[in-house]
Amino acid sequence: MTTETVLPERGARLATLPGGNAMALFVLTFGTFVVGTGEFAIMGMLPEFATSLGLSPADAGYAITAYALGVVIGAPLITILGARLSRRELLLTLLLLFCFGNFLSIVMPTPGLVEVARFITGLPHGALFGISALVAASMVDRSRRGRAVGRVLSGIAISTLIGAPFSTFAADHFGWRIAYLMIGLLGFVTFLGVWRYIPADAPNRKNSPLREVTALGNTQVLMTLLTAAIGFGGMFAIYTYLTSVLVNVTQVSEWRVMLCMMVWGLGMLAGANVGAWVVDRNLDIAVIVALAGSAVAMVVFPLVLHSYAGLMLDVFLVPAFVNALGPALQTRLMDFAGDAQTLAASLNHSAFNIANALGASLGSVLLAHGFGYGALGTGGALLSGAGLLVYLMELLILKRRGLEEVREPIV
Repeated sequence: MTTETVLPERGARLATLPGGNAMALFVLTFGTFVVGTGEFAIMGMLPEFATSLGLSPADAGYAITAYALGVVIGAPLITILGARLSRRELLLTLLLLFCFGNFLSIVMPTPGLVEVARFITGLPHGALFGISALVAASMVDRSRRGRAVGRVLSGIAISTLIGAPFSTFAADHFGWRIAYLMIGLLGFVTFLGVWRYIPADAPNRKNSPLREVTALGNTQVLMTLLTAAIGFGGMFAIYTYLTSVLVNVTQVSEWRVMLCMMVWGLGMLAGANVGAWVVDRNLDIAVIVALAGSAVAMVVFPLVLHSYAGLMLDVFLVPAFVNALGPALQTRLMDFAGDAQTLAASLNHSAFNIANALGASLGSVLLAHGFGYGALGTGGALLSGAGLLVYLMELLILKRRGLEEVREPIV
């Protein structure tokens, strides 16, 4: 059986999907899994990466910074430059750039050139996630778009659960260059899947970079992005130093550290799916519960540092609550972004990486000033609380302007 799909804002009937919506959604989810693996892989193989290039672990970390910088810059830049391309054309272009960056990483001989390659690899990251979410939402009824977005974004959680550990194994046994070679090859497999199963939508040749940018003047879009940039930060304040907590405070064996990291990945996966289900029922409740629940879970964090069982439960709940925020904010941007759908969706992942940097930096400051690992939970809770405050302000602005009924998405 085949399925026809329509992208409402372009008013164009799409080509018949050879595998139906299910196969198209699987390809998009696989793509976010591969790109997510490309982002998180280096964290597990950093020791081998540093040794092979003759770097200290601290200096090797600049490769992570270079990738994150590429994400923050690339998401808006590439989306604006590709404003007149169809979403399928843009997805294919972004996947080729992702593959190129990974292949470039494995042939660069010096640390500086490797960092340049990682920066290039990060450029398509945010746009890939954002456009994948938009395409997924366009394939289903409005009442199910939250679940479609959540399913596609769950590939990120699966990458922390399966992709990153597998990359660590490959790096330990074959070297980090082979690990990136495999990621690049999987990226090309995704390219072929998009070519085969994602329908060809009509390009918007009348669109322009200026139109994308000016459409972002909506206060709700900007405040939603601010909610993401702050609200996700608490999770990274804890995740960045979780291994150190397990080794230095909880004092568990190596296999228990790995088990705890897997539980973290399961929490992310559960949050993406449950949060998406709630979004289709009440988007505002999904955001409020995600931020409030994560704040409570982070407040508990310093209380369970010396209890492996208690820490395991909290390590599940923190990412579960925070990651439930992803489908909600991505869907909310679809409601308010108007003609800037692609740019807003891409910027959501720039905001996510800003939150990554914010959370990690906050954790570093707290530890450097001697507050101890327990302060990571307290600091993270403050970020979740601040994100919740921003979101409540968004709702208040809507109420005062009488715009409760303006949410007509154009996906």
